[in-house]
Amino acid sequence: MKLCLAQEKGNLEAMFEKLKSGFKGLVNKVTTTELKAENLNPILSEFKMSLCENDVAYPVAEKISNDLEKRLVGVQVKRLEDRKKIVDENLRQVLLAVMLTNKTIDLLKLAGEKRQKKEPLVLMFVGINGTGKTTTIAKVAHFLGNKGYTVVLAGADTYRAGSIEQLEEHGKRLGVRVIKSNYGGDPAAVAYDAVNHAKAHGINIVLIDTAGRMQTNQNLMNELIKVKRVIGPDLTIFTVDSLIGNDAVQQAEEFNKAVGIDATILTKVDADVKGGSALSVTYVTQKPILFIGVGQTYKDLELFNPEKFVNMVLR
Repeated sequence: MKLCLAQEKGNLEAMFEKLKSGFKGLVNKVTTTELKAENLNPILSEFKMSLCENDVAYPVAEKISNDLEKRLVGVQVKRLEDRKKIVDENLRQVLLAVMLTNKTIDLLKLAGEKRQKKEPLVLMFVGINGTGKTTTIAKVAHFLGNKGYTVVLAGADTYRAGSIEQLEEHGKRLGVRVIKSNYGGDPAAVAYDAVNHAKAHGINIVLIDTAGRMQTNQNLMNELIKVKRVIGPDLTIFTVDSLIGNDAVQQAEEFNKAVGIDATILTKVDADVKGGSALSVTYVTQKPILFIGVGQTYKDLELFNPEKFVNMVLR
């Protein structure tokens, strides 16, 4: 058990190495500089470019740099004070301000409240093809099943060939029922049937898989809007591939405008050495990240904690 935990910690430490390197470089430079605007400007300008190179969206990189400058310029460091500690703490506060949203979501608390009311918690997953959405849904089903909740899956992706079979295979492995239709069927009807099935059988949670679509395809977006209107999910969750960098921010913005999202799941984070998507998506959408996908197996899904993320990239 200890070995597994150590390996898991090692894997997490390996993530976002470029972002961590950028923060470390900034702290080292600022620590050896007098905290005056003329000294900080060139360092922070270079730091801003480093953030952008690590997939942090430009407006977010600019905010981090500007807020850090406001905090540091003119700070009087006493002779015996640890200058590095002062810079570290200010950077930590700036990053937390970017990562924290007005609304936080405690998924397990929400699930518990719905179960007490004898109502299913309905989660609708959206995103484009290739982000690992269907696999992520299976991981969420596994996570919730391990917490003692019963789950039903809705195969409302009636467009992509093989999508229903893929979801059924996950359902079979997890021992979870899949409500489905034929390809070309009405996705809203499938989702509606799944919710009614959960109500009739006392199932705690409904996870709805929808067709992956480009945010620019208005017809398919309208289909999503229809599904959402028919079932009124408790949460609409956007899944996004962290490896696509700034495109992740654009996708999140577009989906949020068109459909309205409540939270994000970042997939393929284990392969992401840059890490800027995590900073950017939260700040741009003002929606929290619920989970990060950190591997291929069902257990490779971590509840996302902004404080833990900030501590990790500043370590």
